[in-house]
Amino acid sequence: MVKFYNQNLTPEMCGKISMHIATFNNIPGVVILHDLRNWTIAYMSENNLQLLDTTLDEICSLPTEVYHAKYFNADDALDYVPKIAALMHRNSEDETVSFYQQVKFPNTQDWHWYLSSIKIFMRDEEEHPLMTITVSIPVDAMHHMANKAQRILDENDFSRNHYANFLRLSKREKTILREMALGKSSIEIANKLCISSTTVDTHRRNIREKLNTKSSFEISNYARAFDLI
Repeated sequence: MVKFYNQNLTPEMCGKISMHIATFNNIPGVVILHDLRNWTIAYMSENNLQLLDTTLDEICSLPTEVYHAKYFNADDALDYVPKIAALMHRNSEDETVSFYQQVKFPNTQDWHWYLSSIKIFMRDEEEHPLMTITVSIPVDAMHHMANKAQRILDENDFSRNHYANFLRLSKREKTILREMALGKSSIEIANKLCISSTTVDTHRRNIREKLNTKSSFEISNYARAFDLI
């Protein structure tokens, strides 16, 4: 018989969880259930408790903000928290939201990337979301995808750190930035956009000043990170 350390769970919530615990502990990843009334942990699979070197009792007793500060990178949350909030608002039966997040295990300073997917697991009598289920898989274990995933994660970090600079560009400058990233000369860009090469040179100079870079590599990074190429 499972002992539920989150004392706020209703008998119905405990019954719903109990029905699936055997499955949770056999999933090749980690499973986390959240009580949406206060976003505390309702249940966590055994393999995840072992990774975090904790117990269900300890993890359920942590305030939400302490739990997230202890194990997760707050910068990542800026990307996925709004998506999760929108999922709860839509309250769709089958919809999931997937996202990358970094997790830090005890006694280590390194971050570990996980690919997580979340959906609504249980609703209350009024059909409002009551619990979510999140399944997380370590990116490092996905050997055939690791390099590609890391590139995506690096681009995500770059876009987050350079978003303010990118917003300084005009629509025309973003168009020219794309052509620069593709290796086009000023004359080639001028011919394509039907403007003078002198005007293109001015735009190129302004783009580099606004982005604070002289590096062609960073120009390409901007174009990729903001989906220009």
